Amino acid sequence: MRVLITGAAGFLGSHLCDRLLKDDHQVIGMDNFITGSPENMAHLAGNPNFLFIRHDVANFIFVPGRIDAVLHFASPASPNPMSPFGYTNLPIQTMKAGALGTHNTLGVARAHNARYLLASTSEIYGDPLEHPQKETYWGHVDPIGMRSVYDEAKRFAEALTMAYHRYHGLNTSIVRIFNTYGPRMRLDDGRAVPNFILQALNKEPLTVYGDGQQTRSFCYVDDLIEGIYRLLMSDEHMPVNIGNPTEITILELAKIINEILQNVGGIQIKEDLRLGDDPQRRRPDITRAKELLNWSPEIDLRQGIELTYPYFKSKLNAL
Repeated sequence: MRVLITGAAGFLGSHLCDRLLKDDHQVIGMDNFITGSPENMAHLAGNPNFLFIRHDVANFIFVPGRIDAVLHFASPASPNPMSPFGYTNLPIQTMKAGALGTHNTLGVARAHNARYLLASTSEIYGDPLEHPQKETYWGHVDPIGMRSVYDEAKRFAEALTMAYHRYHGLNTSIVRIFNTYGPRMRLDDGRAVPNFILQALNKEPLTVYGDGQQTRSFCYVDDLIEGIYRLLMSDEHMPVNIGNPTEITILELAKIINEILQNVGGIQIKEDLRLGDDPQRRRPDITRAKELLNWSPEIDLRQGIELTYPYFKSKLNAL
């Protein structure tokens, strides 16, 4: 296939480029580098099956030649207000990527009669009242809260994608991505895993906000990418959760990272500075992914951290 991937210089987008190129597909990567990094694609320089186009998906998209699939992954993703690259600090760009970017990429897919895959999110469910979260759950979302620029952008993107499927007959799919970690995350991403790893590498106390009992379910990037790839190759149109169903508290995560990196700095509990609508619990029900895609994660948290921290160590040493 000849595939267009937006957000190609991002954490997930760059790994998707690798996965598709591995199976000899041709990849057109698109990014404007607001949050993505050219370094994530540097290893693809000279690859005859890879073409990069610098472009903002909020603007009209033209790609020469045929397109067999479009994967829309362009969006800021971090909720941390301390990160300059999080969506709370890029609110308008986030809304544009979810609204205008989705409209423009759907237009490309329709023009080429291509398969379309939207990168949605577990944030669709907000601070969930249903646990674990199934795809049938409508969510508990504050439409004007600090996180709303991301949550509502993705909810709109899902609605628009389904409208194109139902009205135009476009071959669409939606992946709802749960917390993911691994190499190529930004050092200043602001999310728990990179924050904790960097603090542990510096032999500092790991900063846990509040009581640390809020939960997440962390999926290693290779597992997630495989699930997304299988969804792309399927005929499924309705949303599918892709993530690791093993739930863990943030405090437990900090203890595990300290243990793996042999950090004697311990843990520092601080006042809860999370956004007011920060989810208290997060865990995917992946029954549909198992049944439809024959997919479930294979890499556990400890193994994933072992695979991840050398990347952060090398980046830290290069500073």
